[in-house]
Amino acid sequence: MMKLLQHFKELTVRPKNAQELKGLILQLAIQGKLTANWRQENPDIEPASELLKRIQKERTKLIKEKKVRKGKAIQPIKTDEKYLEIPQNWVWTRLIEVGNIFNGNSVNKSVKAAKYEGLEKGLPYIGTKDVNYGFEALNYDNGVKIPFDEPKFKIAHKETALICSEGGSAGKKCGITTEDICFGNKLYALEQYGNIEAVYILSTYKAPVFFKVFQSKMTGIIGGVSINSFGEIPIPLPPLEEQKEIVNVVETLFKKVEQLEELTVKRIGLKEDFVTSALHQLTTNNANQECTFLQPHFKCFFNETTNIKKLRESILQLAVQGKLTADWRHQRSLSGAEVEDASQLLKRIQEEKAQLIADKKIKKEKALPKITKEEIPYELPEGWVWCRLNEILHSSFYGPRFGKEEYVENGVPTIRTTDMDSKGYIKLKNPPTIKLTEEKLKLYKLEKGDLLVTRTGSIGTMAIFNEEYDAIPSAYLIRFRFLIVNIEYVFNLMHSPYGQKSLGLLTNTVAQPNINATSIRDISFPLPPLEEQKAIVEKVNALMGLCDTLEQEVQQSQEHSEMLMQSCLREVFEGKKEVCV
Repeated sequence: MMKLLQHFKELTVRPKNAQELKGLILQLAIQGKLTANWRQENPDIEPASELLKRIQKERTKLIKEKKVRKGKAIQPIKTDEKYLEIPQNWVWTRLIEVGNIFNGNSVNKSVKAAKYEGLEKGLPYIGTKDVNYGFEALNYDNGVKIPFDEPKFKIAHKETALICSEGGSAGKKCGITTEDICFGNKLYALEQYGNIEAVYILSTYKAPVFFKVFQSKMTGIIGGVSINSFGEIPIPLPPLEEQKEIVNVVETLFKKVEQLEELTVKRIGLKEDFVTSALHQLTTNNANQECTFLQPHFKCFFNETTNIKKLRESILQLAVQGKLTADWRHQRSLSGAEVEDASQLLKRIQEEKAQLIADKKIKKEKALPKITKEEIPYELPEGWVWCRLNEILHSSFYGPRFGKEEYVENGVPTIRTTDMDSKGYIKLKNPPTIKLTEEKLKLYKLEKGDLLVTRTGSIGTMAIFNEEYDAIPSAYLIRFRFLIVNIEYVFNLMHSPYGQKSLGLLTNTVAQPNINATSIRDISFPLPPLEEQKAIVEKVNALMGLCDTLEQEVQQSQEHSEMLMQSCLREVFEGKKEVCV
């Protein structure tokens, strides 16, 4: 308990933690741990046993007056049913003993529309959809009212605890009425005896340990708890005065959690807005100036997974715009070093390609249309050129298909999408192997520097083949082989926002279209000088290493937060215990 209070603020730094903390607060509440000091200061209050006696008298009277169903005899609570340890002046009882439990009325959709929708007067009709997941208000303004003179409808009065009994929301959706209502048949109402606090009952419903007990009672395909089984669930009952104190403490702590949670959400939102703006500035303005500002604040601003993802995307976009290597170009210029510009590189590539065609090593393809001004998305640095990706290609082909009889135990491994990780590495995982002739092996064999792209399924997954063993691509892959370019630069470009957009992967449609080799070959490609390609790759690798470090720190922070929560839970449930009644 002391650890919980000590780290209260720290435990709310993530929205998920805040929700878990609320559950922990309620768990502590129904154990009497939130009011331990209060009990010491108020030793002479009436014990819960006396409250239970009055409740039993009240229940007996209501049964005699036929206002409450008698039901079957209430069984004593066994030791193994007591799921918590409770203070000495508390008692264990069953839900059926503390209130009248009943479900509501079902209403046909057409009847509801014809008779009960749009009425000005009447009692609100509350369905499961109108109930939230705890302490939020019910939705009374759903447009459905039951006339006051409708005799068949059951009424749940003000300050009645409701809980969903069936379906996916069973045991999760619950609330308290603030006025008289009619309600649906998938909700159970508990009208408390003896002035028991409705919020205390609701706190019990929302405690994680109670939900586990509720779940254990569920039956059927849909999943639900019968009204009899629900009434049999044991609950800890504090003295009436302590119930009021528990309610006050819970409401106070919840307000603190919600305030801290709101601040956390605002903090994350503001941080994301700033990061988005800063990264946009990086890719549109002076990258060096913006980086100088951002670098001292990396750990502050990039401590959320989503922000680091945005940072990675921006790094790649900066790379293919030539903004990461602005200093590199400047230094080369100052030194007077000669750098082969991209137009000269492209000419060399074309000459080599022409020779390969002349030697009949690759097929001649029809000329591609020149890149229009409309196709150019951004201005390139001096020494760069735009070209079609096909202009720098040696060749491309789809992975071959094989018959069942060609698969053998000790053949040539077939690389699949599952063998390719997000960073572009190939890690074989028991691949199928093929028996190939020397001719077919020569035709399909991968070479170092080949780029593999998934064309269906996990579309756009890519990897560079840099292995020493023989292998071939599977039928779901496209193999690209390039001429006189840095393959890692190509890989980075394909993963940049520009590359992903060019591949058609930045789409909001549910169904992703398949990638084909022709569409990839037509992509407008920003080609830097060969030396600069290498410098870009080095810069990207260094910055991606920083992102890896930041992600590790985020992971460690999350693990610390989780460990702290678990430590608080252990303190609560394994610490000093009071005597159980």
